[in-house]
This record gives sequence, C-alpha cells and structure tokens, in this order.
Amino acid sequence: MVIQAPEIDWSSPWWTPLYALGQPALSRWAAGQSVADALNASNAAPVHFIPQHALPEGSAYEQFIFERRSVPTRDNLHDFLNGLIWQRYPQAKRRLNCLQAAEIARNGVGATRGPVRDAVTVFDENGALLAGPDELIDALRERRWSDLFGTLRPLWRQSRLWVFGHAALEKLMSPYKSITAHVVPAPATLQTAEQADAWLAEWLDAGRLVPKPFLPLPILGVPGWWAENEEGAFYDDPAVFRPLPS
Repeated sequence: MVIQAPEIDWSSPWWTPLYALGQPALSRWAAGQSVADALNASNAAPVHFIPQHALPEGSAYEQFIFERRSVPTRDNLHDFLNGLIWQRYPQAKRRLNCLQAAEIARNGVGATRGPVRDAVTVFDENGALLAGPDELIDALRERRWSDLFGTLRPLWRQSRLWVFGHAALEKLMSPYKSITAHVVPAPATLQTAEQADAWLAEWLDAGRLVPKPFLPLPILGVPGWWAENEEGAFYDDPAVFRPLPS
C-alpha cells in the first residue's frame, strides 16, 4: 500500500536546492507511484531506488547500498527526502556511504555504530553546510548569537546554507523554533549546490568526522528563513540559543 504523498511548500528557502528534482518526483508520488518509482523516473543519483522489501533479511542497509548501488526505500516522507538528497548531492552521499561500508567491513555491524559511523549518521540525518564570511563562521563557532544574528546580520546576504540532513528537512515540514542542524563550515566561495556537493565529498573523511566537528545552528534563526526572527526578542531564548559550555 502506497502512503499518500504530503504537500510541500516549495517556496520555503530550505527547499530551494531540491525544488527542480523534488517537485516532479512528489507529483509522481501523489499520482500513485511508489516513492522508489517516483524517484527513479528522473534519477540523477549514482544509485537506484528499490522497494524496502528487496533488502534481504539480516543485511546491513549501508553495506547493501555500497555493494548493489541500490537504496531500499519505503513509501514515506523520510525515505523520499533521503532520495532527493541522493539526487541533489550524489558525490557527498556516495562518500558517506563509502565511509559507512568501510567501517562495517573493518568492524562488522555490532551492537553500536562506533565513532565514525555515528558521526556519519549524525550528519546524514541532521547535517547542513554553511558557506559564509569568516566573521560569521567564527560567531557561530563561539555561539555569539547576538553577533551572529544581530551585528553581523547583513553578512547572511553573502552566505549560503544547504540543509543536507533528510531528518532535518522532515522536521521542517512543520517548522518549530528549536530545529537545530549540525553545520559544517565551508568556504564563502561556494555558491551552488553542485559546488557544495563536490566540496563536501572531498572534505568528508573519517579522521575529520570522529570528533564531530559540527556547529549547532538553530536554522529558523537564519535571516529570511522564518518571519518570526525579524523580532529581536526571538533570539532571547537560552533553551534554543545556548551559550558555549563553560
């Protein structure tokens, strides 16, 4: 049974990089196709999407993708968004999958993921890439929220933010203030999703990922991403905009 496709407001800024691929695929899903078929119809990814039941029982999901170049896909929003990320950022997704497969080959599946697989999963589900001026990145790294969204607010016009994590995008279907992405800072020269994909694929490395170098960013605080943040009091919420631990 195919679950009914949801409605997506493609005008929201976090959907912009995915619109060209996502809108036609969503229409095919809404017309009755399975999510796998809807994605495959205009597939730009280095993988094929297959029904979830095609994953052999007992097989490791990541290892199966690596060996078969096929992604088991359920008829739900989470897997639909994962498929769009595969299509929009194919090099980075393939690199993450290679890292996962290498760890499985080395250590097996195990009861716990281990530090590399854990970091890969965190970024794959909730990651984002921020390309912007050094002053902005430094303020984010130091969690100087009043500078990041106040004094330095004009610098956001020189910045690009790509939401990579499909779980983060799923949360953004019903936006709420505390949605937080795990950000990888990138050079301000990156301007397009294609450039972001190539840079991220090169940057991703087990040694870089183990310490989880991600910067927490409440993404609805980004100027232009949510009307409520036009009021300065929006940021006076230490439960969301937390200081660095002392």
